[in-house]
Amino acid sequence: MTDLLHDARVSRGQFLRMMGGLAAAAFATACSTRPQTSAPSGGGQATTELKFIGVSDQKAPMDQLVAAYQKAKPSVRITASYAPTDQVQTSVRTQLGAGNAPDLHVVYPGNGSAMSMSQIAEAGLLADLSAQAWTRSIPEGFKPAFQLDGKTYIHSAGSSVIGAVYNKKAFEQAGVEAPPTTWSEFLSVCDRLKKAGLVPLALGAQTPWVTQLITYALVPSTVYAKDPTFDDKQLAGQTSFAQSGWREAMEMYLELQKRGFFNDNPNGTTFEQQTSMVATGKAAMAVQVSAVLPDFRKAASTPDDLSMFPLPGADDAASVWIPAGVVVGLGAAAKGANVEEAKAFIDFLGKQENINAWAKSIAAIPLVQDASSTIDPAVESFLPFTKDRAVPFMDQRWPNAEVQPVHFAVIQELLAGESTIDEALRKMDEAYQK
Repeated sequence: MTDLLHDARVSRGQFLRMMGGLAAAAFATACSTRPQTSAPSGGGQATTELKFIGVSDQKAPMDQLVAAYQKAKPSVRITASYAPTDQVQTSVRTQLGAGNAPDLHVVYPGNGSAMSMSQIAEAGLLADLSAQAWTRSIPEGFKPAFQLDGKTYIHSAGSSVIGAVYNKKAFEQAGVEAPPTTWSEFLSVCDRLKKAGLVPLALGAQTPWVTQLITYALVPSTVYAKDPTFDDKQLAGQTSFAQSGWREAMEMYLELQKRGFFNDNPNGTTFEQQTSMVATGKAAMAVQVSAVLPDFRKAASTPDDLSMFPLPGADDAASVWIPAGVVVGLGAAAKGANVEEAKAFIDFLGKQENINAWAKSIAAIPLVQDASSTIDPAVESFLPFTKDRAVPFMDQRWPNAEVQPVHFAVIQELLAGESTIDEALRKMDEAYQK
């Protein structure tokens, strides 16, 4: 891996220092390459049509902010559509390479997936946003998630966490009075929930991106709490997945399955089914990213029944760390016919009131904060960890887009009993070294 690529990744130390400041502050048809404009009627101004393809957790904030933008700028019409993560990783990436991508599209922070900022910016497929005023407020520790070679290519409204979304009434039914703070307590809670006739943990592993979340939630405690410099050592070839606490995290993942704490056939269960199970109280919990908490609340008859807590990956509460990363964002296609109008919309999203609105709609911590910024109550329990016990989502420092899909696949294989942890870690190490 080149020194340039290494420099473009945030260190865990940088991230922890930056997150301390936050805690203290409290898919569809692609557009044509021809300009999309509608002829004016009655001599009025022509309308520019922009197309956006994103993922489902972007829908609520995009609907809200597109409506606001079109009131402020009626000469622009934005058509948004949404697709599952695995589809945008292939379909939109192909469109970008072919030069017929939508004007605006989902972009993942940092590196590690086919639609990540580093991967597509390095290919010259993302418009440079560096001249926009909001980019000057990006916290130092987050810059590698937004920037390549010092230029900003993605807009994101803030950061999200991964933890356990839980149904308060299900906990009450099982006599569980408070969320657990250690791994042993967590197993005990799961056992009580199971004895009460509930599914302790809903797992929608048929949806590939869901497979990664339990390991992502555990690895901060099993790897980074013991060695915050793990990423740097792995990039330097001094350690590996197989030689680290990734093994322990996978053992813990499978322990949950062996003890019968998952729903039947996780590999045949979708994200939507997982969401419904927790929202209706059939299942008590699901390990998820806070950005989809609104989806769980929308599916519940009483949204306030749902909250979150950090998944404790250690038997010492003081050794529990959490994953917290920049939320999925969007960028403008560099080769788009309406690139300046697309960039203008992103500039609009960078206004503080719009950062606040986007972050609020997906239970995220705003990228930058002012007196009107709010933190979702469900996420407040994570804030004490963000000072010095939080790490970015693991894939944001992986050196290529090969590791993530391998991670998805090996978890499904482990759940199906078709592989071993040794084999899974070997495959991930091989992908990392490509």
